[in-house]
Amino acid sequence: MVLRTGKRSGLIRARLLGAAATTGQIITFLDAHCECTRGWLEPLLARIAEDRTRVVCPIIDVISDETFEYVPASDLTWGGFNWKLNFRWYRVPQRETDRRGGDRTLPLNTPTMAGGLFSIDRDYFEELGKYDEGMDIWGGENLELSFRIWMCGGTLEIVTCSHVGHVFRKSTPYTFPGGTSKIVNHNNARLAEVWLDEWKDFYYAINPGARQADVGDLTERRKLRKDLKCKSFRWYLENIYPESQMPLDYYYLGEIKNAETANCLDTFGRKSGEHIAMGSCHGLGGNQVFAYTKREQIMSDDNCLDAASSDGPVKLLRCHGMGGNQMWSYDKEDQTIIHSQTKRCLDKPDDSDVTLPTLKKCDGRQSQKWIMNSSFKWQAS
Repeated sequence: MVLRTGKRSGLIRARLLGAAATTGQIITFLDAHCECTRGWLEPLLARIAEDRTRVVCPIIDVISDETFEYVPASDLTWGGFNWKLNFRWYRVPQRETDRRGGDRTLPLNTPTMAGGLFSIDRDYFEELGKYDEGMDIWGGENLELSFRIWMCGGTLEIVTCSHVGHVFRKSTPYTFPGGTSKIVNHNNARLAEVWLDEWKDFYYAINPGARQADVGDLTERRKLRKDLKCKSFRWYLENIYPESQMPLDYYYLGEIKNAETANCLDTFGRKSGEHIAMGSCHGLGGNQVFAYTKREQIMSDDNCLDAASSDGPVKLLRCHGMGGNQMWSYDKEDQTIIHSQTKRCLDKPDDSDVTLPTLKKCDGRQSQKWIMNSSFKWQAS
């Protein structure tokens, strides 16, 4: 049976229409551009048959959008997310490997799912609140459902014995009404306001445009969370995703300004492995937002300030949570940022390169003082 909406409704509402028309006990959602392998469905159904509160996903293999070559994906990654609430694949931590006893054939507990491919008990889907009907087109619905599953008593798994291929296109072939940012900011702001508790500060800090997003009426979604007796987002970070790029505990979230130059640390959108830089402070967040965590990391999204030697350079590298080159100490009174490994201070850029901060011997000079502006927040220690 093929159902048609009659007008463009977007992925979320189209899936709700399809789910309402189902008669089977288990609903399986798939994107249209998928190819299922032999024996893909049985492992998913078996897990739900054992426990109806399990929501299960296959391993998503890659189908080239140019040649349609089928490339099996790794079973060593799971779903996570960054400060911008973008879904990301990250390496499975040792903690989860140990929980499975090293047996890679066993289902993998994943903090979030990609959202395009999963199976769920029909009644449980209803009880859990289906999709948020206040969201438009698509974007954010996968994280919203992932948080809701875990925080409200369910389990989210990747079943490693199930494989489905997915065509990953290099660009979206359609437009978003009002623009991509308007839709994504609207959806993610609804997610943040209902489910992230105080960690919504990270999303708004790095994506300041979302603060002005019209989130619509959240009354029913907040009531759903209360009625389901869902746990806090802190519980989620402590128990389901302690490796999250949103730090569980932190001292500060905001800009980091040099006392002498009055310029701020700035990522300028640079990727892992590139140098941290400095630019004129603009007070708008985004690329100038950093978190100083209780692990003594200085984070920008999923990257941390890292220095491999006393001569620098100071780089942005993917946060690994193991200390070492990524540990920094900051004292609010003397305002110095000291690299714990080398015992050298973060200093303004040399005159030869006015954008790249460096490490130098600590001597109390003004250029080694850094102001963590309280325009965002200091969290109680």
